[in-house]
Amino acid sequence: MSKRRKSQRPGGEAAPKREKVRDIFVPRPFEGLVDEPEWIALRELVPAASAPLTLVPDLVERYGDRPVSLATVLPMAAPAVARPDGRVLVGLQRHVQSGDVSRDLAVALLRALETEPGGTVTVPALPGAGPRLQDILVDGPLDVTMHDGFDFWLDPEAAGDPNVQASLERANASIYPTVRLAAAPAAYWCRVPDKAHVRWVLPEDEDAALDALARLSAANELLLGEGTKFAGMFRAHGRLVPVWDLPREPEADRWEAPVAEFAKRYAEALAEAAPLDAAGRRAKQGLLGRQLTLR
Repeated sequence: MSKRRKSQRPGGEAAPKREKVRDIFVPRPFEGLVDEPEWIALRELVPAASAPLTLVPDLVERYGDRPVSLATVLPMAAPAVARPDGRVLVGLQRHVQSGDVSRDLAVALLRALETEPGGTVTVPALPGAGPRLQDILVDGPLDVTMHDGFDFWLDPEAAGDPNVQASLERANASIYPTVRLAAAPAAYWCRVPDKAHVRWVLPEDEDAALDALARLSAANELLLGEGTKFAGMFRAHGRLVPVWDLPREPEADRWEAPVAEFAKRYAEALAEAAPLDAAGRRAKQGLLGRQLTLR
């Protein structure tokens, strides 16, 4: 008697193949959103901020007109919170994620809407195919509110929870002072123990942005003034983020004018149509050697 193959069921038919969940990396998860650089900045640069979000009409009809807000971080890095009063918070910075941040956030938001107010929101590590932020939100500029701490997390029911309080204290202790600059969109000043920084998420395609920075570097116009240093740049979600080291003591408003002046020089360099000259090409190679990538 021949042995039944393991791939067959007892009746002789072939067993269905199990499909593996594929985690596809999306290099620009916020592509298509009008405030793409701001989404990136809130995910990578800003410790404590929030912004209201508007659901598409179909979701409002299905779940009601519930207030929804984006938050940089939530208690214990939760993906989302369904508050007892019906409000929903979605955490932009979280530990577990797939290769598509936009899909992760959309799943967290939808799961929060499906969760009973006050209940715990659970989300899958790999959500699979489905709607993304671009599909479930009414697109528009983010109305960002900066916070000195994470007290905006709390509601009266959670205020007495020792786990939430401990998470809040740890999170507040980790915050570096951060200010959103008016001189350029998605530009932020922060103060760390021994210096300060300006970091700016550039909205242009990487090649165009890099060429513009190279032109400025070759012309010795890359700094923000005396005592500053161009520290380098990193790539985050498909966009370049230049970083400047600054003296620690001056407050953020001291750098509004220098950043505005640099933004003007950058726009002029960006408009240059001619190929880079020899000095520009050397400067570009130097910049590439100081570039990192954040996924």
